[in-house]
Amino acid sequence: MKIGELASATATKVETVRYYEKIGLLPPPARTSANYRAYGNDHLARLSFIRRARDLGFTFEAVRELLTLSDDKAQSCDAVDVIARVHLTEIDRKIADLSALRAELDRTIGSCRHGTVADCKIIETLAPRGKDTA
Repeated sequence: MKIGELASATATKVETVRYYEKIGLLPPPARTSANYRAYGNDHLARLSFIRRARDLGFTFEAVRELLTLSDDKAQSCDAVDVIARVHLTEIDRKIADLSALRAELDRTIGSCRHGTVADCKIIETLAPRGKDTA
């Protein structure tokens, strides 16, 4: 299949497919006599794997490690588990950060008295503090 067909089949932009080739996540395809890229089912499966891993938020480094591990079907999945758990810990940290951010914004919005902008607690919270700010 051509690059556009591969991109369409995986809901990936053509530029992204080329980028994944460039950084080595996707192996370069064979070329046709007209020098078009010719992708096979292995490319489709690998790109689908990459897309799903990226959709789940795995970094390129983690995706690369997962791809390497997935190439050896006989080995233990302990290393895969470690990568997934590290990522889950990072997700939990981000959720905690977002929860704190949400609580702060909720408090700020709750302090609104619906007066004028001059007395707006939201604007006051966002404005720089102190007279030496520029």
